[in-house]
Amino acid sequence: MLSERELAFIALHKDCYPRVFGFVRRRVADAELAQELAADVFRVAWQKWDEAGATEPAWLFVVARNLLGNAYRSHERQQALHLRLRESASATGAAAESNEVVEHAMAALRKKDRDVLQLAYWDELSIAEIAGVLQCSESAAKVRLHRAREAFRKAIPVRAETASQKMGA
Repeated sequence: MLSERELAFIALHKDCYPRVFGFVRRRVADAELAQELAADVFRVAWQKWDEAGATEPAWLFVVARNLLGNAYRSHERQQALHLRLRESASATGAAAESNEVVEHAMAALRKKDRDVLQLAYWDELSIAEIAGVLQCSESAAKVRLHRAREAFRKAIPVRAETASQKMGA
């Protein structure tokens, strides 16, 4: 049996989700990101429900706007990081080609795979720390890292000479 609070939240979600999603979707290019952000709006609303009481739709748009700002800032930081990587790669000369391959492979991955790889290799976090950041068990973090590594391996193009060596040529 659902509580009064849960029923009220379900009604709010049913009434406002399409509007909130539309608001977010018009401001981001990626539909998956828009879904995540719209879901986060309602997560925040659920967490703040007791403080805010009956949450007004306008308040949901304020939360959405704040989450969009966070997403834009995160994207800008990631772009700056990629720019620094490109600049350092071009400075090293021969390593530039391999860095470009890594950048393309990382860009081809799903966001959650990129995130776990960046936590492990860029941020040099342990499995326990990764699990803490992702809010999951250590075994789940290990599985996520393993799957992300596999996806990364598949995204790296195989060179012709490597492929011919594997085929026995």
